[in-house]
Amino acid sequence: MGGTDGKGLAIITGADGGMGQVHTRALAGKGYEVIMACYDIEAARPLRDRIQEETGGTLHLMQVDLADLKSVVDFCDEVKSRHGSLKVLLNNAGVLSSKCRTSADNVEYTVAVNYLGHFTLTNLLLPIMGDGTRIVSMISIAYVLGRIRPDFLKPKTKLNYNRFLSYGNSKLALYYFMLDASEKWKERGITFNAADPDIVSTNIIRLDNRVADKLCDIFFRPLINTPEQGAASMIAAATDPKFTGVTGKIIKKGEVVPHKKRFYNNARDRELLMETTLEFLAANNIVL
Repeated sequence: MGGTDGKGLAIITGADGGMGQVHTRALAGKGYEVIMACYDIEAARPLRDRIQEETGGTLHLMQVDLADLKSVVDFCDEVKSRHGSLKVLLNNAGVLSSKCRTSADNVEYTVAVNYLGHFTLTNLLLPIMGDGTRIVSMISIAYVLGRIRPDFLKPKTKLNYNRFLSYGNSKLALYYFMLDASEKWKERGITFNAADPDIVSTNIIRLDNRVADKLCDIFFRPLINTPEQGAASMIAAATDPKFTGVTGKIIKKGEVVPHKKRFYNNARDRELLMETTLEFLAANNIVL
């Protein structure tokens, strides 16, 4: 597998999810060789087969657990052993855990999946990225709820866990990662942007309450974006010629939107995040 035909190789995390499958279908249809990076590849296999038949594209299923650093390392090692070039990386996978959970590496689960797993994966795949590679991370307006503190990665207790704050923390961290990496990798011709899908009707919007979820399905979901509408910004950031060379931006509804100054100019929290992340990875024998 070399990814030399068509547009090149694309990797999509959470490729079998609500928006992930839209991203997968779009990139396969545009001629990319697509690696569907999924948590459960057997569950994703029928979708892969269907999209492959619909698009005539080349799609590969690979397992990765973003909440387990060993799994992320193994995934990246396998990708690099098979492919010499990566043109598109979509950091799409995301969770909003309703319960207090801890990852395999003793990190708060939502932050582990949404941020730490993607940070590690993106950096480990850097050797096969180059001029023209586009990286896009899925953020959310929820990042305005986020705060970066020294205990950012540490597990929470049931008493101090708030699912929406943890989700906001993870998305703010993804945003800061994008800002730092886009500056650092610009000279290599790599662009790195964030896509904001707005509020989207996917399975992430669940309260684990039968009555509340039923009411949400009836009254709320019809008013918000479909997965196709939500996916459009990430697809545009990854493939639209008008975003060639554009980096370090938030893209929403197919357009660049202004940064919020109180976050964009917060050098202290950006430095704290990077220091905390690299120290944690080094303690787990991962040196980037």
